[in-house]
Amino acid sequence: RHLRRVEVPARPDATRRRGVELPGSAPEFVRNFTRELMAGRGDELPVGAMPVDGTFPTDTARWEKRAIALAVPAWDPPVCIQCGKCAFVCPHACIRSKAYPAAALAGAPEGFLSLDWRGGPFAAGTKYTIQVAAEDCTGCGLCVEACPARDKREARRKAINMTPLSGALRARERKNYEFFLELPEVEREKIEPLSVKTSQLLRPLFEFSGACAGCGETPYIKLATQLFGDRMLVANATGCTSIYGGNLPTTPYAKDRDGRGPAWSNSLFEDNAEFGLGLRLAVDARRARAEELLRRLSADIGPLAEELLRAEQRGTAGVAEQRRRVGKLRAGFAARPEPDFKELLALCDALVRKSVWIIGGDGWAYDIGYGGLDHVVRSGSNVKLLVLDTEVYSNTGGQQSKATPRGAVARFAAAGKDRPRKDFAMLAVSYGDAYVARVAFGASDVQTLKAFQEAEAFPGPALIIAYSTCIAHGYDLARGLEQQKLAVESGYWPLFRYDPSRVRQGRNPLQLDSGAPRIPLQDYIYRETRYRMLAASRPERARRLLAEAQEEVARKWRLLEHLSKLDYAPREAGGPPAGAEQPAAV
Repeated sequence: RHLRRVEVPARPDATRRRGVELPGSAPEFVRNFTRELMAGRGDELPVGAMPVDGTFPTDTARWEKRAIALAVPAWDPPVCIQCGKCAFVCPHACIRSKAYPAAALAGAPEGFLSLDWRGGPFAAGTKYTIQVAAEDCTGCGLCVEACPARDKREARRKAINMTPLSGALRARERKNYEFFLELPEVEREKIEPLSVKTSQLLRPLFEFSGACAGCGETPYIKLATQLFGDRMLVANATGCTSIYGGNLPTTPYAKDRDGRGPAWSNSLFEDNAEFGLGLRLAVDARRARAEELLRRLSADIGPLAEELLRAEQRGTAGVAEQRRRVGKLRAGFAARPEPDFKELLALCDALVRKSVWIIGGDGWAYDIGYGGLDHVVRSGSNVKLLVLDTEVYSNTGGQQSKATPRGAVARFAAAGKDRPRKDFAMLAVSYGDAYVARVAFGASDVQTLKAFQEAEAFPGPALIIAYSTCIAHGYDLARGLEQQKLAVESGYWPLFRYDPSRVRQGRNPLQLDSGAPRIPLQDYIYRETRYRMLAASRPERARRLLAEAQEEVARKWRLLEHLSKLDYAPREAGGPPAGAEQPAAV
């Protein structure tokens, strides 16, 4: 009754083509090249328009302004408690927060919202704004789910609420967002140590990617760029992360006001870990050469040479101070004609501490690239590995991987996978000298933030395995935060941090950050289609696999709990552990 016949013409007869409006501030490359790709005219570009060395500029996703959401979040300042959770969970970095002097509001567009900052460390009169990039939002609604603040007069309303994206709202928020970007950035040194709230005052250097609405992977990458992005090198494995991370026509990795941002490159499934290790070795080699030149030229450079060589660069303040020293070196010796000085000035940026990250999904980490990944974890090199674990090959259609859990349906596991998932985290823990963390930002944003900071500070390999919700799981990703909490509460995804440096302090390296299982496993898994479809098609098999999976959860929890309680207090060689009962005298 509701079917209507639609006549399809023999050939397209439309005269209107997609146009891309760009402000005059857009870079020349974006105006002349990127815009043509965005408008669908890429085939008309001559070969000579392509970058000759194959590199493309970062910080171009912000020019797309896709405006694909039907509804976008709107901020209600009187209700806001300034927790920062909405910005923390946003997959596309479309919600930003800033704390700034009240005087900066001069010239603000009509309707620009702000309220007084509450708490330290800023001076009285500091203002606070949460601003939405309405044209870049995908409308996933995770920010509303994360918001804990409710209007006392109307319990359904929160400090963030979804609002239909009308033309008037789009135009107004475009002006507001442009003004927001011009507000002063927070001085990083003033807000350390970071909390969830203050971490979201830092500009994300990964923004407006083409990932799915509600993606569970991108918030982790965004957080890493907020914390370390101005000195970050990324080796990215093929997969979802490479598609939304470096796909044309635009790139979501961005730059700060000083022009610093992540340097990103993609490699293959099978060799990305080795590729990332190569980046680390190259960084170390450049630094070693710069230090050699510093020592050779120290008589001419003076005390500054020793300061550059001895700089510890612990934390952001230490890195900022080293950058100032490098600036003094450049300014003071730019005119020196000697080849050694020219080479040193070309290499001196290598004296600033770099953060090398190897990023990919579970198909890379657990399967095709595992051999190289295992080698890098065992190498002792100062590299950081971020595994965005969706438990399935998401980008290629949902095939099972070794991270796919027992009982889940995926391609090549149509009857439900009947084997347990690989416990990559505990394999890495078994080496005893690598930092390892298992995180889920929807279950604990505080623990996730701690893990990223500890991993980056650890002077060796550090592995973060991050629970990542995905459309392949089969539920509305607006409920992704709740699903992460249930995964942790069921004991399926226990949160922990393993830090070998604690052993030298006589402390247990394993810190369990979540409690014992509180709910049965079925309360978590049967909210997802990948499990429910087996219960519907083969109920007897589903019941058996559920029972086996439940026992597996209990067994793994007992092991983790046991390991977390081991005594690492120093003791004499051959003696019993501290606190152990002494044997009776014979």
